Amino acid sequence: MPNTRLNSVLGTPMIRAALAVLLLVAGIHQAGLAATPKRVQAFCIDFNWGEGGPNGFAPPGLWADADPSEHVAWYAGLGANVIQTFAVSCNGYAWYKNGKLVPSQPGLKHDFLPEMVKLGHARGLRVMGYFCIAANTRWGQRHPDLSYGTPSDYHLPLTTAYLDFLCDSISEALRISGMDGFMIDWVWNPKRPGDQWLGCEKQAFKELMERDFPGEGQLTKEDQLAFERRAIGRCWKRIHETAKKVRPDCIIWLSCNNLLDPTVVNSAMFREVDWLMNEAGDLQRLEQVRAMAGPQTQLVTCLVGWGDAQNARAVLSDPRSTGVAIYGFVKPQADSLPLPIRDFLAKRIDDFHGNDRNIATFARFFNGLPFDTIK
Repeated sequence: MPNTRLNSVLGTPMIRAALAVLLLVAGIHQAGLAATPKRVQAFCIDFNWGEGGPNGFAPPGLWADADPSEHVAWYAGLGANVIQTFAVSCNGYAWYKNGKLVPSQPGLKHDFLPEMVKLGHARGLRVMGYFCIAANTRWGQRHPDLSYGTPSDYHLPLTTAYLDFLCDSISEALRISGMDGFMIDWVWNPKRPGDQWLGCEKQAFKELMERDFPGEGQLTKEDQLAFERRAIGRCWKRIHETAKKVRPDCIIWLSCNNLLDPTVVNSAMFREVDWLMNEAGDLQRLEQVRAMAGPQTQLVTCLVGWGDAQNARAVLSDPRSTGVAIYGFVKPQADSLPLPIRDFLAKRIDDFHGNDRNIATFARFFNGLPFDTIK
C-alpha cells in the first residue's frame, strides 16, 4: 500500500526541487567517476634505431614484416593503455600504406599504423603515432640545400619549406590512420657544423627577425637565442594548427630531453601542448617545469629506455609520481618485439638488467600486481 502521508510531503514543490538537485548532483558525481580517465600507462617498441642504415637510424624497411596483432597483444599484456608507435620514423618512411606524400617503409607487409589503431581501439587502448621534427634522413637526402647533412642528430633547419612538408605529412597520417594523436620528438634547431649557417636558415632568420642575417662572426648569442626561440615557436604553431584542424581532439605529445633549455623554457609550446614529457625521467625536473605547463597539460615521465640509468621501481614508489603519466620505450629484438610478457613475470625484477628490469617493473605496476609478483 502506498504511504499517502509520505507522498503528500514529497509532493510539495520545495521538496521535489530539493530532491531533483540531490539526484542531479549524485548523477554528476557518478558520471564524473565514470569519466575519470585512467592513469596514462604508455609504451613504445621503438623502430627508430637499428643497424644497417646510412647513419644511426634504422634502414628503411627494417621490421617491415612486424605483425600488428602480435604487437597489440604484447602492449595489452604489458598492461599499457596507450600505445606509442610510428607514423613516420626518423629514416623518413611511413608505417602506413597509400600515402601520397610519404612512401611506406619498403616491403611493409601490413598496413601497420591503421591496423594498430583498429586493433588497439578494439581493446580500449589509445594509439599514438610519431614524428621526429629535427631529423628525417629521406628529406635531408632529397633536399641537401635544406639540411646540414643527414646524421642521426638534429640536422633540419625549421624553414618554411620543411614545415610545409612536415605539416602535410601530419595531415596525411591523421587522415589515413585514425590515430588518437602523435608524439613530436627533437623539436630543436639544427646543430650547425662549425657554426656555418645554410642560406635557407639565413632566410629563415630574415623572416623571423625582420632583418638580414648579420653574418656568422657578427651574430650575438642574444640574437641567436631570440631567433631560435622564434623558429621553434613558428614550428609549434604550424604543427598545432595543422593537427587540430584535421582532428580537434587530437593529442599532441611533446617529448623533450631538456625541459630547461633556454630555447623552450616558458614557451607557448609548453603551455599549449596536450602531453609534456620529461624524457630524462627524473621527477625533480618535471616539477621544475610544472608551472610552465598549461592547465590542461598532462605531465609525462619516461622510465624505460636508458638502461640501468633509470630505476622505474623507485620512481613509481615515490609519492611525487602520483598523477604523472608513465612511459617507456625499447628497441625491438630481431622478431620486432621485446621479450614475451610471461618472461618478464617469470623472474624477480632484480634478476633483470637495463631496460628489461624496468619493463619487468612496468609489467607488474601496469597490471596492478605487487612488485614481488612471480608467475
